[in-house]
Amino acid sequence: MGAAEEHADLVARLDGLGVAYRLVPCDPALADTAQFCAAYGYAPEDAANTILVVAKSDPPRYVACVLLATTRLDVNRAVRARLGVRRCSFASAQDTARVTGMAIGGVTPFGLPPDLPVLVDARVLTRTEIVLGGGSRSVKVVGPPALLLALAGVEVIEGLASPPPTAAPQAGAAG
Repeated sequence: MGAAEEHADLVARLDGLGVAYRLVPCDPALADTAQFCAAYGYAPEDAANTILVVAKSDPPRYVACVLLATTRLDVNRAVRARLGVRRCSFASAQDTARVTGMAIGGVTPFGLPPDLPVLVDARVLTRTEIVLGGGSRSVKVVGPPALLLALAGVEVIEGLASPPPTAAPQAGAAG
């Protein structure tokens, strides 16, 4: 059975967007971003992670955030401000599986519950092609960022993520 047949629901959702894409099968043990990029020859700058965040409210509220793997999600300012809450944090692996039905390393914006907001960092749209989770740890979705814009209810946010801080030079290190 090929990737398309094994992931028929994902294929149906993606085909409905009207944007070209391809599915890339992968070893589930290599599904995490750094391992996938190294093993399959993709640039980390093109990897876009979908991360679930929980607002510490009563009841808790969840939001999916899509950002480049080379950036860091600004949970404490950008996400918190967008949700209008005092506290939020990364959802646990268990909450991610319960809310999305997907395991970390395979979460895709193309299979999320329809009432779950999706926030996309504007930097994602600057890439020619992005690599996203495919709903399981055995497949990735590769295509243009227009795939995300074709989803209903997606909100693009400038500054949702930021570049990671650069390491300070160590004393005595050769430059």
